[in-house]
Order: sequence, then structure tokens, then C-alpha cells
Amino acid sequence: MTLTAVLVLAAGTYAFRLAGPLLRDRLRLPDRVKELMSISATVLLVALVATSSLTKGQGFAGWALPAGVLVGGLAAWRKAPFVVVVVLAAATTAGLRHLGVD
Repeated sequence: MTLTAVLVLAAGTYAFRLAGPLLRDRLRLPDRVKELMSISATVLLVALVATSSLTKGQGFAGWALPAGVLVGGLAAWRKAPFVVVVVLAAATTAGLRHLGVD
């Protein structure tokens, strides 16, 4: 990647980050729109988790990976520290794969 491309991407990223605080007081969104934006962010996150945990390449990822994601999700829901969530998810996936569960 050339230096020019890096500088253009950096300037664009900075402009997007700067636009939020500058436009916060100038743009008023209805409460319903704010609620829909919050819900849509959650839906996108769930879709990302489902896609990355259920598929590998063009097929099903097997049962170990979704089980690890499920254990990690339950630990996060129970407000476990981030490190504990990651270790539990990884240990579950690795343990199931060690036992032969694909």
C-alpha cells in the first residue's frame, strides 16, 4: 500500500470520527429512530457471531466451535471478566476437539 493511500484512509477515518462530536448538537433524531439504531446494532452483532461461529469456509464449522461460542456467551451474559470469557470459550472448543467432537 502506498503512503498516499494510507494518508487518504487516515484522513477519512479521522473525518468520520470527528463528524460525530461536531454534528451531535446539530442533528436531532426521534426516539424511535434511536431505538431502531440500537436494535439494528445488536442484530448485526448477532449475525456476525452466528456467521463466524457456525461456518468455516463454505460449510458447517462443526459442533465444537459453536459450543465454545455458546459457553463464552453465557459467561459474558453472567458478567464474567473478559479474560474468563475468552479462556472458557477457548477451553470448551479445544476440549471438545480433543475428545474428537468436530
